[in-house]
Amino acid sequence: MKFVRLFGRVKSAVIGMIHVRALPGTPLSTAPLSEITEEACREVEIYQSAGLDGLIIENMHDIPYTFEVGPEICASMTAICAEVRHLCPSMPLGVQVLSAANESALAIALASGLDFIRAEGYVFSHVADEGLLNACAGNLLRYRKKIGADHIQIFTDIKKKHSSHSITADVSIVETAKAAEFFLSDGLIVTGTATGAEADPAELREVAQAVSIPVLIGSGVTQGNVQHYLDANAMIIGSHFKRGGYWANALDPERVKRFMEKVDELRK
Repeated sequence: MKFVRLFGRVKSAVIGMIHVRALPGTPLSTAPLSEITEEACREVEIYQSAGLDGLIIENMHDIPYTFEVGPEICASMTAICAEVRHLCPSMPLGVQVLSAANESALAIALASGLDFIRAEGYVFSHVADEGLLNACAGNLLRYRKKIGADHIQIFTDIKKKHSSHSITADVSIVETAKAAEFFLSDGLIVTGTATGAEADPAELREVAQAVSIPVLIGSGVTQGNVQHYLDANAMIIGSHFKRGGYWANALDPERVKRFMEKVDELRK
C-alpha cells in the first residue's frame, strides 16, 4: 500500500498542520515571505522533535478564501514548501491550497518535492462558505498525469467541513466514500462540521468498513479523545496543537509533546 510505504505504519499516523501566515496579496497579509517561511520552519522543528509522522503546509490564514488563487500564492507556497522539504528531507510532507486549488497544490507539491496533497471537492457538488464547489476528480487526475506527478498521493475530503450538503442529502457519507474510491482517490478524509470540530467516530468506522483505501481523520482530534480515532490510518491535527486549542494561535510545543507521548503509549 502506498500509504504504508509513505508513513511507515498502517494506522494512527499523526500529521501536523503548518498554518502559514497570511500570504502576500491576501487581506490579512502583514509579514514578508521570508518571515512567514522562518516561522513555518520553526514549527517544523517543533513537530520533528515531538516525533510526528508527517506534516501538511496550508494557507489557512488567507481568509476570506477564493476559488481564484493567484500566481503569487502558488509562488509563495512553493518557496515555503521547498524550505520545509530542505529542513526535513525524509519526512512525509503534503500541501493544501485554499480554497479547492487542487491543481495548484499538485504543481506546488511536484516543484517542491512533496508527497501528497489534501484536496477539497473531489466528488459531488456542495455549497462551501466560499460558494458552490463542484467535483474535480476527473480534471485533477488528468492534470496529475499530464505533469508527471502520479507519485503524489491525493487525499480527499468527503462531506467536508464548513459546508452545506443539502444538495447531496440523499447521498450518505458511505456512498460518497465509495464514489471517491471509484474515482481513484488515494485516501479519504472524514471531518467534523468545522475546523477543530470532532469527527464522528461512527462515521470513521462506517467509511473504513466500506472502502479499501486509507481513511484519515481531518479535524477535532485532541489529547482527550484520540483513543476514539486510533483505527484511522492517520489523524490530521492543527487546532489542538495551538495555544488554547485555537487554530489561529501560535504552535504550543508542550501540547504537541504531551499529545505525542499519549499517542506513543496508546500505539504500543
